[in-house]
Amino acid sequence: MTVDASGTFDDSERAAVYRVIAERRDMRHFAGGVVDPAVLRRLLEAANSAPSVGLMVPWRFVRVVSPDVRERVAELVAVERDRTAEALDGRAAEFLRLKVEGIRECAELLVVSVTGERDQHVFGRRTMPHMDLASVACAIQNLWLAARAENLGMGWVSLFEPAELAGVLDLPPGDEPVAVLCLGPVDRFYDRPMLQEQQWAEPRALEELLEER
Repeated sequence: MTVDASGTFDDSERAAVYRVIAERRDMRHFAGGVVDPAVLRRLLEAANSAPSVGLMVPWRFVRVVSPDVRERVAELVAVERDRTAEALDGRAAEFLRLKVEGIRECAELLVVSVTGERDQHVFGRRTMPHMDLASVACAIQNLWLAARAENLGMGWVSLFEPAELAGVLDLPPGDEPVAVLCLGPVDRFYDRPMLQEQQWAEPRALEELLEER
């Protein structure tokens, strides 16, 4: 592959980027299979290339390879799913009908945490300490878009108690898990976000969110 030394992108390259962004989906249905190790490495390199405030690089990726650990993660999510349903009160039954994860079916299971070393960083965090989490979210988005470009599905699961998941994974002190990522081949990508297809919610238009001062 040749690299354009001018640093510019042509029309087809730009179109591919915008298409990947538009067709990224939070996937819950997976087809098993495997992710080629070289592809997985590319995805993780893409994640690790994300911007981070002050170059703190506050993320840790854990690849769950043990079936027993995967099952324990699934059980933690199931417990929080029930607790979330209780908190939703009037929409509990509707919520329980939703498929909210693909932990047992996906080819690869990754857990992303904000590392305990983040408190050592002041640059960019003195007035906004949450920029460590924002940086980790950038890494996850890089991975998500790269996965879609590789024709792999990915879903972000956030239904868990962070301290309990940290214990299951024996994470270093201070690490806080923020995402369980299901990754792998899918039979199809949703035409629209799944929660929209299931009539749970509708995305908001840009016009509602853009203001001028």
